[in-house]
Amino acid sequence: RHGATKKKRPPPPAQHRHPCPSSRSARHFTSSLQKAPSPPPPAMSQVPPVLKAREEDIAMMLASQVHIGTRNLEPDMEQYVWKRRNDGLYIIDLRKTYEKLVLAARVIVAIENPKDVALVSARPYGQRAVLKYASYTGANGLAGRFTPGTFTNQIQKNFVEPRLLVATDPRTDHQPLREASYVNVPTVAFCHTDAPLRYVDVAVPANNKGKHAIGTLYWLLAREVLYLRGSTHCNRQQGWDVMVDMFFYRDPEEVERDAQEQALLEAANAQQAQQFAAAQAAAAGAARRWQARAQRAR
Repeated sequence: RHGATKKKRPPPPAQHRHPCPSSRSARHFTSSLQKAPSPPPPAMSQVPPVLKAREEDIAMMLASQVHIGTRNLEPDMEQYVWKRRNDGLYIIDLRKTYEKLVLAARVIVAIENPKDVALVSARPYGQRAVLKYASYTGANGLAGRFTPGTFTNQIQKNFVEPRLLVATDPRTDHQPLREASYVNVPTVAFCHTDAPLRYVDVAVPANNKGKHAIGTLYWLLAREVLYLRGSTHCNRQQGWDVMVDMFFYRDPEEVERDAQEQALLEAANAQQAQQFAAAQAAAAGAARRWQARAQRAR
């Protein structure tokens, strides 16, 4: 046994590997993934034709630069961006802006008492628009500085309990948005491309830094609310007789200058009227004297 040699076992037969996708190289697999077509973007919610934007509404938003964004972009606002210009500004999709405006109007109309809708605007460009919206729709407009505790401190004189909050800018109106989250109040806000969406339930993507853009947005929102409420002086057939210029911010110096020009114009008109009256009196006196001379001559 000591001299016996061990027999070597034969090597196992080579396994035949069938070609499969897993045997491709990593580079070829990666290139095949890059060539694969990307899935189409998710479609927005379908709305009835009567609620879709008209050409004049889109033209108005383009003229007031509602679609102009900033050079910064929040990840949550990326879904509302259409493209980026060469100068770095992001362009907002106006179709999504109008759909969100209609959604916000439907949310507002669901509140039975219009006074339960609170509007806040710490930005000066939005204060006139907030007050005009409140006057035409019956909402509660809180323009100017927001006093902390307005929604939470019941001892305050200005304490209110709204059922819905509409904010002009989530950055400047962060205090009312935070207090609304404490008391479980849903919120609607006009959000720029760099606006945070914390405590915001319905975000309307739009330019909330331009005075014309803010006025146009509140005018469109007020008109849609009146449409949905079935107002007699505002319907989809006849339109709304209120001009959008009423919602635009006006500089106090410009208002004072316009008042002075109006006063000068009224004074000039009054002086012209006095001169015309004096000329008429002189003509009437001359006519009477001529008639008296004619009678004496007879």
